[in-house]
Amino acid sequence: MTSDLAHWQPRPTPDQRTLQGRFVRLEALDVARHGEDLWRALQGPDPALWDYLPYGPFTERGAFDTWLAGNAQSRDLLFYAVVDLASGRALGLFSYLRITAQDGSIEIGHVAFGAPMQRTPGATEAVYLLARHAFDDLGYRRLEWKCDAANARSLRAAERFGFTREGLFRQHMVRKGRNRDTAWFSIIDGEWPACREAFARWLAEENFDEAGRQKQRLEALRE
Repeated sequence: MTSDLAHWQPRPTPDQRTLQGRFVRLEALDVARHGEDLWRALQGPDPALWDYLPYGPFTERGAFDTWLAGNAQSRDLLFYAVVDLASGRALGLFSYLRITAQDGSIEIGHVAFGAPMQRTPGATEAVYLLARHAFDDLGYRRLEWKCDAANARSLRAAERFGFTREGLFRQHMVRKGRNRDTAWFSIIDGEWPACREAFARWLAEENFDEAGRQKQRLEALRE
């Protein structure tokens, strides 16, 4: 299914408004507010966290804060801090990028979730909040996810979230002295209602037992 384009108008650019969920809150990245939390979260026990990102790891706080400040000021990349509601701490960050308002296309990327956030309902909800904002609030037609084809964790995440794999851009980039073949994924607006319903059902309180374990997998809820 494709969009009805008879009355198509370019979409607004995201304004980095706060997006509230049940497990997390997304806030416009701010070094003063989020820097200390993110330094602690992203220095955690995950040696692979920075492997497929074009920057990091950071061994000095000054360099880290300079990197955060550049992200916070960027208008090409719109960065959000992911604040865990239970602890009140920022445990990760990610961004919108490749924002093409004329065509209604937008991407989620630069995902850096600290170990305390990985494989939690909050991590899934964070992606859901950005996806829902792009489609439902802003009216975008296409949401993209791209990653290094060697990044098994990101490939699994894209498929779990409901993105469709579109292909491979061979020798697309050189990152950290290595070749990067880039895997491309997307969700389009005609697919979003089913994805949105699956996200909402997975995140619902009744989908988790008393120990916080999921009862149904996200993928199964799209079947």
